Order: sequence, then C-alpha cells, then structure tokens
Amino acid sequence: MKKSTVNILLVLALVAIFAVSFAIGSNHTDGEERFSGTDGAATSQIEASHPDYQPWFEPFFSPESGEVESGLFALQAALGGTVLGFAIGALYGRRRKPEADTAGLAATDPEPATG
Repeated sequence: MKKSTVNILLVLALVAIFAVSFAIGSNHTDGEERFSGTDGAATSQIEASHPDYQPWFEPFFSPESGEVESGLFALQAALGGTVLGFAIGALYGRRRKPEADTAGLAATDPEPATG
C-alpha cells in the first residue's frame, strides 16, 4: 500500500473516532453540561456525596467567564504542545545529525593521493 493511502486512511479513522465519540457523548450528557469539564463534574460529585466537605485552598485567580477560562486553557495547551514539539524535534534532529555528517563527509572527501 502506498504511504499516501495509509495516511489518508489514518486521517479518516481519526475523524470517525471523533464522530463516534461525539455521537455517544451527546446521548449520555445534558445539553447544558456537555462541555463543563471534569473539574466541574468532580466538584459536583464531591458536594453531592459529602456536603460538609471543605476545600483545602481557594484558587488565587478566578476568570470572570467560562470563555476566558477556556481561552487560558487553550493557551496553556498550545504552549505545552509547542514545547513538546520542540523537544521531540530537537531529539530527532540530534539522532539524525551523525548520519548526515558522515554521509556528507564521504561524498566530499577527495581521493587520497598515492605516491
């Protein structure tokens, strides 16, 4: 199978997985709480099971709206992805560099003089 065909099939499989997960998730959640996140679900579950629970600490910054909170989370995810991508790229480049150096030297070295 060609490499491009495999890549297309992998992308289609990824889209199918997301579509199925959204279809299943939308049937099992309330429309208003669909994108509330695990922190909110955990808090409501703790409050329901232990009404006298007192949190250990309060957050030092509380965004004024859910949109700001989502934006900050997206910014954090983007920065983390950038750092991770840079680290993987640097490690990959470090591993590939000796192969490129030895191949380049072999091609540019002149024949030794005999005499």
